[in-house]
Amino acid sequence: MPLLSKIRMFKALITVVALGSVLLCASIAVAQNVTPASPQPESVQRFIGMFSDPDVQRFLQQQSQAAKAAAEPPLQTPTADPSFSEFAMRFRAHASSLLGAIQSFPLETMRGGAVLERDIQANGGTRPIFLVAAFVAVGLAGQWLFWWISAGWRSWMARAPFATVRERLIALAARLLWAACYVLSFGLGSIGFFLLFQWPPAIREIVVGYLFAIVVFRLASALFDVLLAPRAEEEGRFRVVPISKDAAGHWAKRLGYLVGWYAFGWVTIRLLGTLGFSVPARQLVAYALGLVLLVIGIEAVWRRPSGLTAGQASRIGLRARNWVWTVYFASVWLLWVMGAMKLFWIAVICAALPGAIALTKASVDNILRSSEDEGDDHKRGTVVSVIVERGIRAALIVGAIVLLADALEVRLTQMTMQDSPLLRLVRGLLSAGIILLIVDLAWSVVKVLIDRKLDDTETVLEVGSERERRRTRLRTLLPILRNFLMILFVAIAIMMALSSLGVEIGPLIAGAGVVGVAIGFGAQTVVKDVISGMFYLLDDAFRIGEYIQSGSYKGTVESFSLRSVKLRHHRGAVYIVPFSELGAVQNMSRDWVIEKMTITVTYDSDIEKARKIIKKIGQELFEDPEFKPTTLEPLKMQGIDSLGDSGLLLRMKVMTLPGQQFTLKRRALRMIHEAFHENGIKLAVPTVQVSGGKDDAVAAAAQQMLAAHNAAAVANPA
Repeated sequence: MPLLSKIRMFKALITVVALGSVLLCASIAVAQNVTPASPQPESVQRFIGMFSDPDVQRFLQQQSQAAKAAAEPPLQTPTADPSFSEFAMRFRAHASSLLGAIQSFPLETMRGGAVLERDIQANGGTRPIFLVAAFVAVGLAGQWLFWWISAGWRSWMARAPFATVRERLIALAARLLWAACYVLSFGLGSIGFFLLFQWPPAIREIVVGYLFAIVVFRLASALFDVLLAPRAEEEGRFRVVPISKDAAGHWAKRLGYLVGWYAFGWVTIRLLGTLGFSVPARQLVAYALGLVLLVIGIEAVWRRPSGLTAGQASRIGLRARNWVWTVYFASVWLLWVMGAMKLFWIAVICAALPGAIALTKASVDNILRSSEDEGDDHKRGTVVSVIVERGIRAALIVGAIVLLADALEVRLTQMTMQDSPLLRLVRGLLSAGIILLIVDLAWSVVKVLIDRKLDDTETVLEVGSERERRRTRLRTLLPILRNFLMILFVAIAIMMALSSLGVEIGPLIAGAGVVGVAIGFGAQTVVKDVISGMFYLLDDAFRIGEYIQSGSYKGTVESFSLRSVKLRHHRGAVYIVPFSELGAVQNMSRDWVIEKMTITVTYDSDIEKARKIIKKIGQELFEDPEFKPTTLEPLKMQGIDSLGDSGLLLRMKVMTLPGQQFTLKRRALRMIHEAFHENGIKLAVPTVQVSGGKDDAVAAAAQQMLAAHNAAAVANPA
């Protein structure tokens, strides 16, 4: 750790301790400056202190209301909601106890200060603030010693690779272990060294409590430093939570402050109880300390890195979200101050649970992503990541339910021993939630397996090979299997959830069967489409990417549904054809194809020479690296197909893989045309012969007239 960071951290720790000590010393000073009118016996003080107890005040208020109700006749007016009346009564009692705590706070401060001053005098007059500072210095020395000893460990962590899942887990575990040992060295050097000596009870609790708060602050800072890595040299290299570097630095600092101040406040409240402060007085101090948490949270929201563009709409949206979070934090703090703890916990859990689930999912996917997914536009999940992420999410949901049940005073263990309509409904809801979590886990695992298998089939293999045929078949069947399994999981989840809620699913299943038969009769075409599609797929009639023709429909198979197939015509049009309308299917993309070609040469051409030229061209194309992988048999001439009107019709053929014959055909015809021209073989063209009589003189005269006409045209172009 750099020296500047150590100095800053030390200043922050000293500031926290100093604030607590200032508050404590101020209370002691106020207590010492207040002079009581006359000393009272301890029994009288205890009796007076009983009136500040909320339970005693609530009991007296209930007795007063009962006596007033017995003395006055009942009013013929509608009564208010019992829950609202109970809350109003609790709020009045809570507010009155806080007002009484404000009035009695100087007296309680004087009493606590007297207890603390007695222990300070017994310890030789040494103030706790100096003891805390001294043992913090000792803890920092132990921490520095561990830093010096673990130089090799730190050097290894700086060079640790993060390419694979195993390397990331090892490096993360090493960093967490190092951070724990780093904070443990501070704790042993401060708290452990302090406990070696004998101290008065009050001083021991004060010093140990604030040293414990400092250790918690340091542990939280170290944990956030490992998870968020705000000082990572490369963007996201050491970062478990996938956020930007600026956001990581911002939240690591604020979250550390929140945890540290909470630990300081918790220790302070416990120490006030040790010094004899009443519950309302401690609540008053807790609410005052909670204001600091509120300020830290609001400041963290308003100054967080946005990561948005500088547009006006983005700034307005960001400011609106900031105001929403500010109102939420203030409302939660007010609910806490008002004593509405049920609403407080509901508001906290409703906001924290979705965020914790989303953060957990992003972090788990970032840690457990496969090394081959680094360059993908989207990170593909793995089975392990899905199981871990769903397991953590289930634990978060169960923990939130237990915490909420405890806040709402719902005893989950007693629910199994009692029976009422409401309890049966609650038990059913819990069972349904567990069932949905299990089904969601199973579906997520199956979906990840299918999606990863589909991603693996995106790689194009050797055309015509067995692996390529298997790849296209998988790309055809896996999407249909995924849709079928999704429907199956949804149906199972709904049935099991209804059964856990106490609904009889037997009649539902029977009714669904009857409705299914009715729908089958009413939608025979749809049922026929689905059944026909199943048999087409079982027969392996066509696959995705193959070119088929059925009647007037032809095109490349793009995708399937349960009742239709989508065909892309070679001119761009798309056909959505129900399976029942396909009938006989002509698949033009299986195994091999023979392309036949014909050319016409004049009657005086050398046919044997033409055959040798075509054979030579076929061998050249067969050896060409562009056509060799797709050509099964070379181009060759089959002979004279027919005697045409203008020449001899020669037939040729070549065997290629499906869809590869067109390119080879165009190249072969071009090469044949060039070779025939070079070797004097003329291609026949259609001719027209005109005969006008038996006398050859007529033809000669016609030739003379034509020559004269051409000469006149040349002489006079106009």
